[in-house]
Amino acid sequence: MTDHWLSRVRAKINQGDSFLTRDLGSLFSGEALRDDALDVLEERLLLADAGLDATTTLIDRLRDDIKLGRVKNETQLRNALREALLTLLRPVAVPLEIPPFIKPFILFVTGVNGVGKTTTIGKLAQRFKGEGRSVLLAAGDTFRAAAVQQLGTWATRTQTQMLSQGEGADAASVIFDAVQSAKARGTDVVIADTAGRLHTQGHLMEELRKIKRVIQKHDPYAPHEVLLVVDATTGGNALTQALQFHEAIGLTGLVVTKLDGTAKGGVLLAIARRMALPIRFVGVGEGAGDLEVFDAEAYADALVDR
Repeated sequence: MTDHWLSRVRAKINQGDSFLTRDLGSLFSGEALRDDALDVLEERLLLADAGLDATTTLIDRLRDDIKLGRVKNETQLRNALREALLTLLRPVAVPLEIPPFIKPFILFVTGVNGVGKTTTIGKLAQRFKGEGRSVLLAAGDTFRAAAVQQLGTWATRTQTQMLSQGEGADAASVIFDAVQSAKARGTDVVIADTAGRLHTQGHLMEELRKIKRVIQKHDPYAPHEVLLVVDATTGGNALTQALQFHEAIGLTGLVVTKLDGTAKGGVLLAIARRMALPIRFVGVGEGAGDLEVFDAEAYADALVDR
Protein backbone atom coordinates (compact mmCIF):
# COMPACT_ATOMS: atom_id res chain seq x y z
CA MET A 1 0.00 0.00 0.00
CA THR A 2 1.22 3.47 -0.78
CA ASP A 3 1.70 5.95 2.05
CA HIS A 4 -0.90 8.20 0.42
CA TRP A 5 -3.47 5.40 0.31
CA LEU A 6 -2.74 4.26 3.85
CA SER A 7 -3.00 7.79 5.26
CA ARG A 8 -6.49 8.09 3.74
CA VAL A 9 -7.58 4.81 5.30
CA ARG A 10 -6.10 5.74 8.67
CA ALA A 11 -7.75 9.16 8.63
CA LYS A 12 -11.16 7.63 7.99
CA ILE A 13 -11.17 4.67 10.35
CA ASN A 14 -9.63 6.66 13.19
CA GLN A 15 -12.27 9.37 13.35
CA GLY A 16 -13.23 10.01 16.96
CA ASP A 17 -14.39 6.88 18.77
CA SER A 18 -15.63 5.21 15.60
CA PHE A 19 -13.17 2.35 15.73
CA LEU A 20 -10.42 0.97 17.87
CA THR A 21 -7.56 3.19 18.01
CA ARG A 22 -7.00 6.78 18.96
CA ASP A 23 -7.93 6.44 22.58
CA LEU A 24 -6.74 2.95 23.47
CA GLY A 25 -5.02 4.77 26.32
CA SER A 26 -8.45 5.39 27.85
CA LEU A 27 -8.66 1.67 28.58
CA PHE A 28 -6.02 2.15 31.25
CA SER A 29 -6.44 3.60 34.71
CA GLY A 30 -3.00 4.79 35.70
CA GLU A 31 -0.64 1.96 34.81
CA ALA A 32 -3.26 -0.80 35.09
CA LEU A 33 -5.75 -1.99 32.51
CA ARG A 34 -9.31 -1.01 33.41
CA ASP A 35 -11.58 -3.84 34.54
CA ASP A 36 -13.99 -3.14 31.70
CA ALA A 37 -11.30 -2.63 29.04
CA LEU A 38 -12.06 -5.79 27.06
CA ASP A 39 -15.80 -5.11 27.23
CA VAL A 40 -15.23 -1.65 25.77
CA LEU A 41 -12.96 -3.03 23.07
CA GLU A 42 -15.47 -5.76 22.26
CA GLU A 43 -18.22 -3.18 21.86
CA ARG A 44 -16.06 -1.10 19.51
CA LEU A 45 -15.29 -4.11 17.35
CA LEU A 46 -18.95 -5.04 17.04
CA LEU A 47 -19.94 -1.45 16.23
CA ALA A 48 -17.21 -1.43 13.58
CA ASP A 49 -18.86 -4.39 11.79
CA ALA A 50 -16.12 -6.86 12.72
CA GLY A 51 -18.81 -9.46 13.34
CA LEU A 52 -19.34 -11.76 16.29
CA ASP A 53 -16.92 -14.49 15.16
CA ALA A 54 -13.96 -12.19 14.56
CA THR A 55 -14.68 -10.14 17.67
CA THR A 56 -14.82 -13.22 19.90
CA THR A 57 -11.58 -14.54 18.41
CA LEU A 58 -9.75 -11.26 19.02
CA ILE A 59 -11.08 -10.66 22.53
CA ASP A 60 -10.35 -14.24 23.65
CA ARG A 61 -6.77 -13.89 22.46
CA LEU A 62 -6.29 -10.56 24.24
CA ARG A 63 -7.82 -11.97 27.42
CA ASP A 64 -5.25 -14.76 27.35
CA ASP A 65 -2.45 -12.23 26.82
CA ILE A 66 -3.63 -10.26 29.85
CA LYS A 67 -3.92 -13.35 32.05
CA LEU A 68 -0.41 -14.42 31.09
CA GLY A 69 0.95 -10.98 31.94
CA ARG A 70 1.93 -10.06 28.41
CA VAL A 71 -0.31 -6.96 28.34
CA LYS A 72 0.21 -4.46 31.16
CA ASN A 73 0.32 -1.09 29.39
CA GLU A 74 -1.00 0.72 26.35
CA THR A 75 1.98 -0.10 24.12
CA GLN A 76 1.68 -3.80 24.91
CA LEU A 77 -2.07 -3.66 24.22
CA ARG A 78 -1.49 -2.06 20.81
CA ASN A 79 1.13 -4.67 19.96
CA ALA A 80 -1.04 -7.55 21.13
CA LEU A 81 -4.05 -6.21 19.23
CA ARG A 82 -1.97 -5.79 16.09
CA GLU A 83 -0.71 -9.37 16.28
CA ALA A 84 -4.23 -10.67 16.90
CA LEU A 85 -5.46 -8.73 13.85
CA LEU A 86 -2.64 -10.11 11.72
CA THR A 87 -3.52 -13.67 12.73
CA LEU A 88 -6.89 -13.05 11.05
CA LEU A 89 -5.69 -10.99 8.10
CA ARG A 90 -2.44 -12.61 6.94
CA PRO A 91 -4.09 -15.81 5.59
CA VAL A 92 -6.38 -13.80 3.29
CA ALA A 93 -3.77 -11.29 2.08
CA VAL A 94 -3.02 -13.26 -1.09
CA PRO A 95 -2.28 -11.19 -4.22
CA LEU A 96 -3.77 -12.15 -7.56
CA GLU A 97 -1.21 -13.88 -9.77
CA ILE A 98 -1.61 -14.40 -13.50
CA PRO A 99 0.48 -17.38 -14.65
CA PRO A 100 2.23 -16.76 -17.98
CA PHE A 101 1.14 -20.17 -19.30
CA ILE A 102 -2.59 -19.27 -19.11
CA LYS A 103 -3.54 -17.15 -22.10
CA PRO A 104 -6.00 -15.61 -22.12
CA PHE A 105 -6.45 -15.41 -18.37
CA ILE A 106 -10.21 -15.09 -17.87
CA LEU A 107 -11.39 -13.00 -14.95
CA PHE A 108 -15.04 -12.58 -13.96
CA VAL A 109 -16.11 -9.58 -11.93
CA THR A 110 -19.45 -9.77 -10.15
CA GLY A 111 -21.38 -8.15 -7.31
CA VAL A 112 -24.60 -6.39 -6.41
CA ASN A 113 -25.56 -3.06 -7.92
CA GLY A 114 -23.77 0.01 -6.64
CA VAL A 115 -20.65 -1.57 -5.16
CA GLY A 116 -18.26 -0.03 -7.69
CA LYS A 117 -17.98 -3.02 -10.00
CA THR A 118 -17.43 -1.12 -13.26
CA THR A 119 -14.96 1.24 -11.62
CA THR A 120 -13.07 -1.76 -10.25
CA ILE A 121 -12.88 -3.28 -13.74
CA GLY A 122 -11.40 -0.05 -15.08
CA LYS A 123 -8.84 0.03 -12.28
CA LEU A 124 -7.92 -3.61 -12.93
CA ALA A 125 -7.44 -2.88 -16.63
CA GLN A 126 -5.17 0.03 -15.76
CA ARG A 127 -3.16 -2.13 -13.35
CA PHE A 128 -2.72 -5.00 -15.80
CA LYS A 129 -1.74 -2.67 -18.62
CA GLY A 130 0.79 -1.07 -16.31
CA GLU A 131 2.26 -4.54 -15.83
CA GLY A 132 2.71 -4.83 -19.59
CA ARG A 133 -0.28 -7.09 -20.27
CA SER A 134 -2.80 -6.72 -23.07
CA VAL A 135 -6.42 -6.59 -21.88
CA LEU A 136 -9.84 -7.10 -23.44
CA LEU A 137 -13.00 -6.02 -21.61
CA ALA A 138 -16.17 -8.06 -22.15
CA ALA A 139 -19.38 -6.08 -21.62
CA GLY A 140 -21.38 -8.89 -20.03
CA ASP A 141 -23.76 -6.56 -18.19
CA THR A 142 -26.38 -6.50 -20.92
CA PHE A 143 -29.32 -5.55 -18.73
CA ARG A 144 -28.54 -1.85 -18.78
CA ALA A 145 -27.37 0.22 -21.74
CA ALA A 146 -25.69 2.55 -19.25
CA ALA A 147 -23.52 -0.33 -18.06
CA VAL A 148 -22.00 -0.80 -21.51
CA GLN A 149 -21.48 2.96 -21.81
CA GLN A 150 -19.77 3.13 -18.42
CA LEU A 151 -17.48 0.25 -19.30
CA GLY A 152 -16.77 1.91 -22.65
CA THR A 153 -15.71 5.08 -20.84
CA TRP A 154 -13.19 3.09 -18.82
CA ALA A 155 -12.00 1.29 -21.97
CA THR A 156 -11.31 4.66 -23.57
CA ARG A 157 -9.67 6.05 -20.45
CA THR A 158 -7.36 3.04 -20.11
CA GLN A 159 -6.88 2.58 -23.88
CA THR A 160 -8.23 -0.95 -23.62
CA GLN A 161 -10.16 -2.97 -26.21
CA MET A 162 -13.80 -3.76 -25.41
CA LEU A 163 -16.26 -6.23 -26.93
CA SER A 164 -20.00 -5.62 -26.55
CA GLN A 165 -23.25 -6.60 -28.26
CA GLY A 166 -25.61 -4.02 -26.83
CA GLU A 167 -28.47 -4.04 -24.37
CA GLY A 168 -30.44 -7.28 -24.10
CA ALA A 169 -27.78 -9.51 -25.67
CA ASP A 170 -27.06 -12.89 -24.16
CA ALA A 171 -24.33 -12.30 -21.57
CA ALA A 172 -22.83 -15.75 -21.97
CA SER A 173 -22.55 -15.22 -25.72
CA VAL A 174 -20.87 -11.82 -25.27
CA ILE A 175 -18.26 -13.21 -22.91
CA PHE A 176 -17.68 -16.34 -25.00
CA ASP A 177 -17.10 -14.19 -28.10
CA ALA A 178 -14.70 -12.02 -26.13
CA VAL A 179 -12.70 -15.08 -25.08
CA GLN A 180 -12.55 -16.32 -28.68
CA SER A 181 -11.43 -12.89 -29.86
CA ALA A 182 -8.77 -12.69 -27.15
CA LYS A 183 -7.49 -16.12 -28.10
CA ALA A 184 -7.23 -15.14 -31.76
CA ARG A 185 -5.42 -11.88 -30.94
CA GLY A 186 -3.10 -13.39 -28.33
CA THR A 187 -4.55 -11.13 -25.64
CA ASP A 188 -3.26 -11.76 -22.14
CA VAL A 189 -6.31 -11.02 -19.98
CA VAL A 190 -10.07 -10.95 -20.48
CA ILE A 191 -11.99 -9.06 -17.80
CA ALA A 192 -15.67 -9.97 -18.01
CA ASP A 193 -18.27 -7.64 -16.52
CA THR A 194 -21.50 -9.23 -15.33
CA ALA A 195 -24.85 -7.68 -14.50
CA GLY A 196 -25.21 -6.37 -10.99
CA ARG A 197 -27.58 -8.58 -9.06
CA LEU A 198 -28.78 -9.19 -5.58
CA HIS A 199 -27.49 -12.36 -4.00
CA THR A 200 -31.15 -13.27 -3.38
CA GLN A 201 -32.12 -13.19 -7.09
CA GLY A 202 -32.02 -16.87 -7.98
CA HIS A 203 -32.59 -16.49 -11.73
CA LEU A 204 -29.72 -14.04 -12.06
CA MET A 205 -27.43 -16.24 -10.01
CA GLU A 206 -28.34 -19.06 -12.39
CA GLU A 207 -27.24 -16.83 -15.29
CA LEU A 208 -23.80 -16.60 -13.69
CA ARG A 209 -23.65 -20.39 -13.52
CA LYS A 210 -24.64 -20.52 -17.19
CA ILE A 211 -21.86 -18.11 -18.16
CA LYS A 212 -19.36 -20.31 -16.34
CA ARG A 213 -20.60 -23.41 -18.20
CA VAL A 214 -20.36 -21.67 -21.58
CA ILE A 215 -16.84 -20.35 -20.92
CA GLN A 216 -15.71 -23.80 -19.84
CA LYS A 217 -16.33 -24.99 -23.41
CA HIS A 218 -13.30 -22.86 -24.25
CA ASP A 219 -11.28 -23.86 -21.22
CA PRO A 220 -12.51 -26.38 -18.62
CA TYR A 221 -10.54 -24.50 -15.94
CA ALA A 222 -12.08 -21.12 -16.75
CA PRO A 223 -12.84 -18.64 -15.41
CA HIS A 224 -9.44 -18.54 -13.80
CA GLU A 225 -10.49 -15.90 -11.28
CA VAL A 226 -13.99 -15.03 -10.02
CA LEU A 227 -13.82 -11.75 -8.12
CA LEU A 228 -16.68 -10.48 -6.02
CA VAL A 229 -16.74 -6.74 -5.41
CA VAL A 230 -18.21 -5.74 -2.04
CA ASP A 231 -18.80 -2.29 -0.59
CA ALA A 232 -17.21 -1.68 2.83
CA THR A 233 -19.90 0.86 3.71
CA THR A 234 -22.57 -1.87 3.75
CA GLY A 235 -21.00 -3.50 6.80
CA GLY A 236 -22.24 -6.97 7.64
CA ASN A 237 -24.23 -7.21 4.42
CA ALA A 238 -20.94 -7.44 2.52
CA LEU A 239 -20.21 -10.70 4.34
CA THR A 240 -23.68 -12.04 3.55
CA GLN A 241 -23.16 -11.25 -0.14
CA ALA A 242 -19.78 -12.95 -0.17
CA LEU A 243 -21.14 -16.11 1.45
CA GLN A 244 -24.07 -16.41 -0.94
CA PHE A 245 -22.16 -15.59 -4.13
CA HIS A 246 -19.50 -18.09 -3.10
CA GLU A 247 -22.12 -20.78 -2.61
CA ALA A 248 -23.69 -20.01 -5.99
CA ILE A 249 -20.68 -19.72 -8.29
CA GLY A 250 -17.50 -20.43 -6.35
CA LEU A 251 -15.51 -17.27 -5.73
CA THR A 252 -11.73 -17.16 -5.84
CA GLY A 253 -11.17 -13.67 -4.49
CA LEU A 254 -12.67 -10.45 -3.16
CA VAL A 255 -12.29 -6.74 -3.82
CA VAL A 256 -13.39 -4.47 -0.97
CA THR A 257 -14.26 -0.99 -2.21
CA LYS A 258 -15.14 2.37 -0.65
CA LEU A 259 -12.94 2.04 2.41
CA ASP A 260 -12.68 5.83 2.23
CA GLY A 261 -16.44 6.03 2.70
CA THR A 262 -16.72 4.38 6.10
CA ALA A 263 -15.26 4.69 9.56
CA LYS A 264 -16.18 1.03 10.14
CA GLY A 265 -13.16 -0.82 8.85
CA GLY A 266 -14.05 -4.01 10.66
CA VAL A 267 -15.91 -5.69 7.81
CA LEU A 268 -12.59 -7.00 6.49
CA LEU A 269 -12.11 -8.79 9.80
CA ALA A 270 -15.55 -10.38 9.57
CA ILE A 271 -14.87 -11.61 6.04
CA ALA A 272 -11.41 -12.87 6.94
CA ARG A 273 -12.74 -14.83 9.93
CA ARG A 274 -15.68 -16.46 8.16
CA MET A 275 -14.19 -17.16 4.73
CA ALA A 276 -10.88 -18.53 3.52
CA LEU A 277 -11.12 -16.41 0.37
CA PRO A 278 -8.24 -14.12 -0.55
CA ILE A 279 -8.87 -10.39 -0.32
CA ARG A 280 -7.10 -9.47 -3.56
CA PHE A 281 -7.57 -5.70 -3.64
CA VAL A 282 -8.99 -2.84 -1.61
CA GLY A 283 -10.21 0.42 -3.07
CA VAL A 284 -10.20 4.01 -1.88
CA GLY A 285 -11.42 6.68 -4.28
CA GLU A 286 -12.57 6.74 -7.89
CA GLY A 287 -9.25 7.22 -9.66
CA ALA A 288 -7.59 4.53 -11.76
CA GLY A 289 -4.73 4.34 -9.29
CA ASP A 290 -6.94 3.98 -6.20
CA LEU A 291 -6.94 0.18 -6.18
CA GLU A 292 -4.28 -1.43 -4.03
CA VAL A 293 -3.18 -4.98 -3.31
CA PHE A 294 -4.41 -5.82 0.17
CA ASP A 295 -1.55 -5.56 2.67
CA ALA A 296 -2.38 -7.13 6.04
CA GLU A 297 0.47 -5.46 7.93
CA ALA A 298 -0.32 -2.00 6.64
CA TYR A 299 -4.02 -2.38 7.35
CA ALA A 300 -3.40 -3.64 10.89
CA ASP A 301 -1.10 -0.66 11.45
CA ALA A 302 -3.89 1.66 10.32
CA LEU A 303 -6.37 0.03 12.70
CA VAL A 304 -4.13 0.40 15.74
CA ASP A 305 -2.88 3.83 14.59
CA ARG A 306 0.79 2.93 14.56
